[in-house]
Amino acid sequence: MRIDAIDDDAILTVSSLTKCFGALRAVDDVSFFLKPGEILGIAGPNGSGKSTLFNAITRIPFAATSGVVIFEGHEVQDLPAHRIAALGLARTFQRETVFPSFSAIDNVLLAIEQTRRGRNHARDVHLAEQALNVVGFPATLHNWKAADLPVFLRKLVMIAGAMALDPKVILLDEPASSLTPAEIERMRDVIIHLRNMGTAILLIEHVLELLTGVSDRLMVLDQGRKIASGLPEAVVRDPLVVEAYLGAAA
Repeated sequence: MRIDAIDDDAILTVSSLTKCFGALRAVDDVSFFLKPGEILGIAGPNGSGKSTLFNAITRIPFAATSGVVIFEGHEVQDLPAHRIAALGLARTFQRETVFPSFSAIDNVLLAIEQTRRGRNHARDVHLAEQALNVVGFPATLHNWKAADLPVFLRKLVMIAGAMALDPKVILLDEPASSLTPAEIERMRDVIIHLRNMGTAILLIEHVLELLTGVSDRLMVLDQGRKIASGLPEAVVRDPLVVEAYLGAAA
């Protein structure tokens, strides 16, 4: 298998990852690496394969058709999804995945229990509380039903569910979608805080100001293929990126 995007210090290396749905190549031969503590932004128009890339890396809800995923020096593309998460590769989703009738802390507990079986319940509660605190979720609202929370706090619950697994890499899929400008700034602070804790981040986001502002490097997909990567300020000026993603108005 060809490894054409590699770094000796990488915590995550993805090589020639491809996902096909019949004749459609939703992710087409994509390769990249992520260093410890780094934020790699992933941009692209709707339908460019960004979320499908996350799905194929984590095997939730499906595996890649071909390609290699190396996490901390070990191939993980053939492991079941719960094992990948337990090793320290966690994710959130573009759409809210909280259970509305569950409390905030019970949603985080569910994420822990589904991934790490046989743990002590009291310790799991402590981990859930810590995870909610890490993302800045108000302590007074831990027992509120998710249905009664505003969108921003429900997003924090989703991120806390991933952070409760003590990940070394977290994949954030459009955490700023549907947020107000003030909430986007708060989400920016959360993302920077997670990185400052030592968590490496893959970040999909359509809010370009947020994406370019927090990312160390930027990768752009179009029609399933990587068309550009590098420093954000250079990538956003790439003619291929302007044409495919930013549009003629840019």
